[in-house]
Amino acid sequence: MGTILKRELSSYFNSATAYVVMATYFIFSGIFFTAICFGYNTTSLAGVYGNMFYIIMFIIPIITMKTFSEEKRQKTDQALLTSPTSLTEIVIGKFLGAFTLYAACCCIFLVYAVVISFFATPDWPVILCTFAGIILLGAALIAINVFISALTESMIIAAVAGMALGLLISFLGNISDMLSIDWITTILEKINPLNYYTNFTYGILSIVDIVFFLTLTGLFIFFTVRVLEKRRWS
Repeated sequence: MGTILKRELSSYFNSATAYVVMATYFIFSGIFFTAICFGYNTTSLAGVYGNMFYIIMFIIPIITMKTFSEEKRQKTDQALLTSPTSLTEIVIGKFLGAFTLYAACCCIFLVYAVVISFFATPDWPVILCTFAGIILLGAALIAINVFISALTESMIIAAVAGMALGLLISFLGNISDMLSIDWITTILEKINPLNYYTNFTYGILSIVDIVFFLTLTGLFIFFTVRVLEKRRWS
């Protein structure tokens, strides 16, 4: 698994992917931070985190789009699938590679909190809780997008499908509000990741929310392993 992780990180930093992703993340978060915290004279990063979700839902598919689709397109997937490394280790290694890059981007929020501390007293419990929430949300979205990448050999299709999924998630709340069928509304509310993420932004560290994201992450890692297992024997 360690070898796969190093290989993934190397592929990100030996190409433009890591630098484009990090630059995009830092530029937009910096714009939101300046506009919200300095523009409205507030120590809360909630608005910055909230706006960054729309950037994250485009960035994560870019990070994960070539995870497996590139291997399949270049016909290197068979060598990977027949290697001594187990499929679970392969999937987790690739997941951790994407997650490490994403987590590195998110660390900029801690820098912003330190900057705020020079002018005022930041609400550290809320900031750290929200940081944990955006990390867990990202982990779940990365696992889902790695799964999508395993389904196609086209990086473009993987990226577009991941972005479309992100847009769907962002509109789930509006869709549930428009529907008058109670049981459908209840289901949409229960599966909407943003509902669980919102609690973190209020400084609420709930076991239910943590378990939801960890379960979602674990499920899609499992689904990806099953896809590769089917491909190995096909």
